Amino acid sequence: MSLMSHTGHTKRAARLGAALLFACCLAFASADAQHAAPTILKVEPPNWWADHSINPVRVLIRGRNLSGARVEVRGAGLRASRVSTNAAGTYLFADVTVAPHAAPGVRTLRLSTPGGVSEAPFEISAPLARAGRFQGFTTDDVIYLIMTDRFSDGDSSNDDPDVSRGLYDRTKTRYYHGGDFQGVINHLSYLRDLGVTAIWLTPWYDNVNHLNEREQYPDKPGGAREPITDYHGYGAVDYYGVEEHFGSMNDLRRLVDEAHRNGIKVIQDEVANHTGPYHPWNVEGAPTATWYNGTQARHLANNFQTWVLHDPHALPQLKRTVLEGWFVDILPDMNQHDPEAARYEIQNTLWWIGMTGVDAIRQDTWQYVPDSFWRDWTAAVKREYPHVNVVGEVLDGDVAHTSFYQGGRARFDRIDTGLDTLFDFPLLYPVRRAFAEGKPLREAVQIVSYDHLYPNPSVLLPLIGNHDMPRFMSEPGADVAGLKLAETLVMTMRGTPQLYYGDEIAMRGAGDPDNRRDFPGGWAGDAHNAFDTGARTPEERDAFDRLRLLGRLRRELEPLRRGALVNLYVAEQQWAYARKTERDAVVVAFNNDAKPATFVCDARPTGLAEGTRLSDRLSASQSVSVADGKLAITLPARSAAIFAASGR
Repeated sequence: MSLMSHTGHTKRAARLGAALLFACCLAFASADAQHAAPTILKVEPPNWWADHSINPVRVLIRGRNLSGARVEVRGAGLRASRVSTNAAGTYLFADVTVAPHAAPGVRTLRLSTPGGVSEAPFEISAPLARAGRFQGFTTDDVIYLIMTDRFSDGDSSNDDPDVSRGLYDRTKTRYYHGGDFQGVINHLSYLRDLGVTAIWLTPWYDNVNHLNEREQYPDKPGGAREPITDYHGYGAVDYYGVEEHFGSMNDLRRLVDEAHRNGIKVIQDEVANHTGPYHPWNVEGAPTATWYNGTQARHLANNFQTWVLHDPHALPQLKRTVLEGWFVDILPDMNQHDPEAARYEIQNTLWWIGMTGVDAIRQDTWQYVPDSFWRDWTAAVKREYPHVNVVGEVLDGDVAHTSFYQGGRARFDRIDTGLDTLFDFPLLYPVRRAFAEGKPLREAVQIVSYDHLYPNPSVLLPLIGNHDMPRFMSEPGADVAGLKLAETLVMTMRGTPQLYYGDEIAMRGAGDPDNRRDFPGGWAGDAHNAFDTGARTPEERDAFDRLRLLGRLRRELEPLRRGALVNLYVAEQQWAYARKTERDAVVVAFNNDAKPATFVCDARPTGLAEGTRLSDRLSASQSVSVADGKLAITLPARSAAIFAASGR
């Protein structure tokens, strides 16, 4: 035998010995795990209700050494069944049935294995009173989007919490700035004065307690990429936790109650499509093998080619990339075809509604989730909370694409998702082009002409901006005159208007995160306080006063909230439409030209009687009267009018 051959045999023997040693270690470790006591780290949900439409509730327990565990209940009114665990013994599922009319109170879930016993509390909760809660929003409402971290710091004690030190720094655009639930509570009277009747808060799920190293962006344009925080709320690591920078669950419930006392509804922002990259499911291992679409090591990257989802010529693989791909190749994509994952998400939505008393849901990234899941999800929401409604985010300017997702009819896939309404992004883009850049207003009218594609266009949410795009005032050519025109259209158009915090004072802001600046005056010591009427600049006062007037007119003039939309006159830079109910009509007119304009429109479709005198409630135009079934309207350059019968 040669030296080389002898050496080769020696190496093989060594490798074989190492492999046997490793296998023995695994066997001993496995045996140790089998004999170790189970450990419970988290129970989701931690509580449920008697006489709920979901019963049993599927409970997910995260822990260690859970394989083979038996689940018993200590206390009356609960029963556990259908127990299963994942291969690693780190997650356990159990059906927990709540007896009819079971008394509220804490019970105990007892897990036992040959290695020992572990217990965790599980509560049967008293349901919140339904009166004044779970209301849904309607076209009578005005919705105001608040990025909680950037609106107002009402409680400095949670700026830099012990569990997540070092993430607060107002000088860094992607760190926490201190805005919280108390800051919103402190300014509910400001919102009520503006005419706001519903607030949409960005997600309040608990986020990771350290810097997000996986998503890195420059703090300033042109700067080096660096870690960020998930101040925005879209990086959940705990779907049953509240972000400590914003406050506690008690603070959140107090915010909802205070808002309701002020006549303001609350809309929760939910994210079913994906989790944050640091969620334990992604870091430690998922509850099931198919919980996510792929794994951290092996997954599709989303290409955002959403049009393929209803393209009759698209290959299934093209659709998979959109429905299963991870956002920015980082955010783990939930697999709603996994029945356990789907059940978890449905229950989570119902838990938040039941725990807080919110009125509606804004669902993020709607189009990236299978329609079959949405059908089941919306049905579950409506069964328990019939008045709670949902607005889905389909961020696209194509009417044919966007309208596809509104519920009310089955599409080619024979699925009606039941989605109540959508943001009117297709209208947003031509409105911004017209009133900021001076492009033809006719383009906006053309978008509205496609309303027939929606099952119910009357409930859409018109808007001019949100937290995912540059602010209106940072559009090329934008000024306060254009802002006032755009907001006049949004506040008088069919549907429910959605405003973005700070637009009422003409805040600027380029792309993310510059479009998420702190509201001036929301922090003690701010040099400027735009919450204070007397401290506003002339520009801020001009913008605010117009929007507040529009809010008041919506309250006073029923047709602006509930009337059918009737186009009366359309030209390149002029548009007049009526909002008409059986009892009354209001005429809204725009001149987006750089010079005055006079035009005549047919008044007969409004139902206004001959000789009816209409005054402009915006004071831009002289009063007009119906003469020979027509209205002759003269408007100054770049102005709008809201004509209502005198005395109304």
